[in-house]
Amino acid sequence: MLKKIRVSELALGMYIHEFCRPWANDPFWIKHVEVELQDVEVLKLIQQSTTKEVWIDTARGKRPDECCGSQDGLQGDDVVDTEPTTLDEEINRAQEICNKAKTAVMGMFTDARMGRAMDMEDVALLVGEISNSIMRHPHALISLSRLKNSDEYTYMHSVAVCALMIALARRMGMSEDQVREAGAAGLLHDVGKMMIPIEILNKPGSLTREEFLAMKKHPEEGLKILQENRHVIPSVMDVCLHHHEKVDGSGYPHGLAGEEISLLSRMGAVCDVYDAVTSERPYKKGWGAAHSIREMATWKGHFDEKVFQSFVKTVGIYPIGALVRLESGRLGVVVEQNDTSLLLPKVKVFMSALTRKQLEPKVINLASQYDRDPIVRIESPDDWGISNIDEIWCKKKL
Repeated sequence: MLKKIRVSELALGMYIHEFCRPWANDPFWIKHVEVELQDVEVLKLIQQSTTKEVWIDTARGKRPDECCGSQDGLQGDDVVDTEPTTLDEEINRAQEICNKAKTAVMGMFTDARMGRAMDMEDVALLVGEISNSIMRHPHALISLSRLKNSDEYTYMHSVAVCALMIALARRMGMSEDQVREAGAAGLLHDVGKMMIPIEILNKPGSLTREEFLAMKKHPEEGLKILQENRHVIPSVMDVCLHHHEKVDGSGYPHGLAGEEISLLSRMGAVCDVYDAVTSERPYKKGWGAAHSIREMATWKGHFDEKVFQSFVKTVGIYPIGALVRLESGRLGVVVEQNDTSLLLPKVKVFMSALTRKQLEPKVINLASQYDRDPIVRIESPDDWGISNIDEIWCKKKL
């Protein structure tokens, strides 16, 4: 049964059916949301937003009378749902967030292209959900967001860079306000691409000089869009404008060098490139995550070295999903990082590199004295005829 209530009456456990807001102003909490409210932080942001009423489905979630006097609302000292989870536990939740986020970003970027203002409250809600997922498990959503097809690249790239910025900011010891700021900057850094002709964005071959010059205008186009939106803070605009600058001064649009580039923009440069090179594009196949880290480390003058070192610690020398060969001759996929040693992750072994025969899948902890089997090198799935590498680590068909 559907029931309309004030957002002040919302409580955890209620099933949200629809927000009472105009479609044009509601890219994130889209109509027919169909989701059970489980996150206190999201509840708080909804109740602080301009939304006044919401439809709930009492057959699929709690009724208002069931929540009266309970601790499910925002009473007392509420705790955000950030209890640590395993990768397997967080994967499903992260997949839902990624799906909602893609729809949200499509809506926001469409508004930008049509000259309509983006709702920064929706940005805050989305960043909050992504941030909480990363707090629960730092690699689930980051690893999932890397698995995108070329058709959805522009939107999911923004989600992925948001997640990477949040994780990197936490790794660098920033405050929670700064973490959310970094996330918003990541989410909106490429909004200017909405003003680039689609035939250039999705061109399967190399760009001509004229097309490349047009593409290079997207940071300035993005700045124009953000300047027309209220409540966009200067640091978010700065990342939008300067995420293609390089520390040696060879970047664009202004050729800034070193600390002339803000810290958030130096972070944005690393996160943007990493997700770009690991993603499938119309004109190239994505690199493996571990291969990307190795290649980026050789690009002297491109990134701030301290920021890049922090980034490597964030995603790992052997990121989740990397195919590795162990000293024993077994092949395995990295499924979990080890915070105390980047060289000793958890690996799911499944094949013999010597016989090419399948092995019974088994997760081993390379940091354990009982499972010592050092990684000797990174392998390419193509070289071994493995087409389902991502299904192996996330245990589901993507």
